[in-house]
Amino acid sequence: MMRRDLRIARRLKLRDLHTLVVVAERKSMAKAAAELAITQPAVTKAIAEMERTLGTRLLDRTSRGVEPTLYGRALLRWCDVVFDDLHQAVQEVEFLADPTAGELRIGAVQPMLQGLLPAILGRLSRQHPRIVFRISAARNTSDHYRDLRERRIDLLIGRITEAAKDDDLDSEHLFDESIHVVAGARNRWLRRRDVRLADLVNEPWVLPWPDIGPDSVIWPYVAEAFRKSGLDLPQSCIVSNSVPLGIAMLSAGSYLAMLPQSLIWFSGKQLGMRALPIQLPIRPPPVGIVTLRNRTVSPVAQLFIECARDVARPLR
Repeated sequence: MMRRDLRIARRLKLRDLHTLVVVAERKSMAKAAAELAITQPAVTKAIAEMERTLGTRLLDRTSRGVEPTLYGRALLRWCDVVFDDLHQAVQEVEFLADPTAGELRIGAVQPMLQGLLPAILGRLSRQHPRIVFRISAARNTSDHYRDLRERRIDLLIGRITEAAKDDDLDSEHLFDESIHVVAGARNRWLRRRDVRLADLVNEPWVLPWPDIGPDSVIWPYVAEAFRKSGLDLPQSCIVSNSVPLGIAMLSAGSYLAMLPQSLIWFSGKQLGMRALPIQLPIRPPPVGIVTLRNRTVSPVAQLFIECARDVARPLR
């Protein structure tokens, strides 16, 4: 006798599962029908057939529209997995047919967007010019981990925090990423060979925003650098998590900032900034690549990871 789950699998249709996803997103049978370019009775029939097959109610009608039931939410979570795996399979077939083409969705925070990541993308694009890279720039690392778990991105590149050690994630260490005191090319402190952090505490600074709680990767280390040096935080400062703003203020001449080694290495000359000869008493988290465990790494993602290893080699 055929197992019950196999009987159900044979009766469920991908088209109907997609209909359920759109209904849940739009919270309306009518809006889902319009988006899918089918009639509302066809949407209702597809949902009803799935409910009969599974023997449970998937949607409730409320004053705010249609809402998934407990069982509906469980099925929707697995719909994400099913459609993502199908997407990965199609991508792999297309890549095997044409290894020069493909698509990769990458999550990265701002320091990566102006330093390491452009170096990787530049090299990989020259080797495989038909690969499309879709870059997601999030405000903080929690947004990226959520996107990764919800399969909106294929991988993320940045500092490996404690969150990357969760059981459902895999991480690869690329290099240890130090933080340096950085000045614009015209800053007077670049003419000094012997500089201490204490000499700079009264200078104008651009510092990262501190009020993001556990999502703030860099701020605790910046604060620790001053504290371990026996100093209070600078009073004259601009507080922002915008790296482009910080770079613009550095170029003005007098401002200082603390920025990662990779940004200085890959883009320091182009952006008109240099590191001062100060050894900070901190050890921030390393930089690496994080992927979702038990999810097949696509051939394009594997190409990216291999290229990232090569590009990052001088920073090890």
